[in-house]
Amino acid sequence: MWAWTGDIYVVTDSLSTRTWLEDHPRIRHAFIPVGACWLNLQEGWWRIFRKAALAGQSFAGPPEIEQATRLATSQLNARARPWIWGRPAPPTRRLRRRYLYIL
Repeated sequence: MWAWTGDIYVVTDSLSTRTWLEDHPRIRHAFIPVGACWLNLQEGWWRIFRKAALAGQSFAGPPEIEQATRLATSQLNARARPWIWGRPAPPTRRLRRRYLYIL
């Protein structure tokens, strides 16, 4: 049997866990600065992962959850690419016809 050693650092954007943290001195809490929610990449990743692994599923036990997690992770890693924020710019429209008016 092994035991954890050292401190555990948790990065969150909430102060609601302050009383719980006081009872667990090994856990250090680092807060995301106000106005910097873009630093929290976990929420976007979790949405993608939840959709790939857990949406519409019902599991009989932990082994099935682990299998779904491993399968979704391998599928997401196979098609991984750099994260791009926001929507891509819409393509520029080309003019269909150009008219030349002579007066």
